Amino acid sequence: MGTVVSKKKMGLAVAQMGAVNLADSRAVVVARLVEMLKEAASRQAELVVFPELALTTFFPRYWMSEEEAIERFFEKTMPNKDVEPLFEAARKHQIGFYLGYAEITEDGRRFNTSILVNKSGKIIGKYRKVHLPGHSDHKIEAPFQHLEKKYFEVGDQGFGVWDLDGVRTGMCLCNDRRWPETYRVMSLQSAELVVLGYNTPSENIHWNEPVHLRTTTHEIVLQASAYQNGIWVAAAGKCGYEDGYHMIGSSMIVAPSGEIVARATGEDDEVIFTNIDLTLGQGFREHVFNFEKHRRPEHYKLIVERKGAGEPLDIGVND
Repeated sequence: MGTVVSKKKMGLAVAQMGAVNLADSRAVVVARLVEMLKEAASRQAELVVFPELALTTFFPRYWMSEEEAIERFFEKTMPNKDVEPLFEAARKHQIGFYLGYAEITEDGRRFNTSILVNKSGKIIGKYRKVHLPGHSDHKIEAPFQHLEKKYFEVGDQGFGVWDLDGVRTGMCLCNDRRWPETYRVMSLQSAELVVLGYNTPSENIHWNEPVHLRTTTHEIVLQASAYQNGIWVAAAGKCGYEDGYHMIGSSMIVAPSGEIVARATGEDDEVIFTNIDLTLGQGFREHVFNFEKHRRPEHYKLIVERKGAGEPLDIGVND
């Protein structure tokens, strides 16, 4: 990445999306994104964060063949003719953006992907989702499916950090936000800001989880991760009722202090904004979470040596 001359302030916007239904065309969806990008730019934002799978409905809720999913929901190139208006608007208004979409590569590999685009309309970073939730089998008894393991491969590039016009910026997607390793890997690369999109169903098909916990756990992981890593976190949801299936809203911007400084109020298209102070995280990174002084990775080896839980280590009794 080279030497980055860090900025002190940044106008940051999150563009929450209401439902994108099966019948909605790419042109209609992109027009909505362009309008929110323009609103963000009018509020002096330098970056606007869009949701995961922003160009389509959350199609992993439907059982279909991979061939049908590819034909209807995957992007073979980026940008393409349908999405080019968003890139044009970014260049015109001099604002960067983060966008999630379903990617299929030239050799047929499928990923749940996000990109980071600078204010010149250039893609400077790509991320492929690592923590895929759900299942790959057809759960006929379930009210809907969660088939990310059927339609996508596990991301193959890890968690990167890019210089976005002077701000060290990392990306993740939806379920990634629930895993502490996600943020720590990026903060060990001196990330100042982590951006992410999500589509989170209000109902958990695997066990009877109270609806309010779907939002509570969403808030907890964003706030704790921002604080424990001394970073800003911006999360954009696609929410509301998509063809009758409800997803949570609560798009937000979280400060390195763990405080929620901006939050969406409804479940429709909505732009929230704050002028973030990038120096705010320095105090946390230099003191309580000074990694160089206080981390003890020699005692964390089990984190990468084991995938699942096992027996306790035989440490013994110290005299």
